[in-house]
Amino acid sequence: MKPMRLLILFLLGLGFLQNQAIAEDFLIDTAKDHAFILFKASHLGYSFVMGRFNEFEGTFSYDEADPSQARVNIAIDATSIDTNHAERDKHLRSEDFFNVDRYPGITFDSTSFEQADDGTGKLTGELSLHGVTRPVTIDVRHIGHGDDPWGGYRRGLEGATILDSAEYGFPGWVGDVEIYLVVEGIRQ
Repeated sequence: MKPMRLLILFLLGLGFLQNQAIAEDFLIDTAKDHAFILFKASHLGYSFVMGRFNEFEGTFSYDEADPSQARVNIAIDATSIDTNHAERDKHLRSEDFFNVDRYPGITFDSTSFEQADDGTGKLTGELSLHGVTRPVTIDVRHIGHGDDPWGGYRRGLEGATILDSAEYGFPGWVGDVEIYLVVEGIRQ
């Protein structure tokens, strides 16, 4: 084969590779408190209890050329539940609610993602909580992405969903629990 033909094939191959979708992997920045998971639950039907999980970790991948390939994995330490009331938190950790001695972790593993043109989307996955695994869909909104001041690259998303607590074995009077999360990931 002539050298010119080889050069043309090489350049065509290089162009093909550059057009291939490449997912970016991100580590959720929990070390610097740039991510959080909040919840709001009914209190006897008269008011609400609001709180957060202080300890969690996770990763996500995102490919701008093919958002449907996005994946998210989050592991939450259920013992880190915090409603700003020590006695209530102790009760929430007990067998009456989270039963953290038996079920110390909560996990979410995505199975699909559908993105709309406006930066919103539907992230579907399996939520394992209190010994029960069920499909959940989270409404997601892309916050932004770009270089950070420390030489890294970040991407931020927020999401919300509503869980029927009875489906996870919690007392029926708890009712729906609203979950709100923000994740800021550092590209790896």
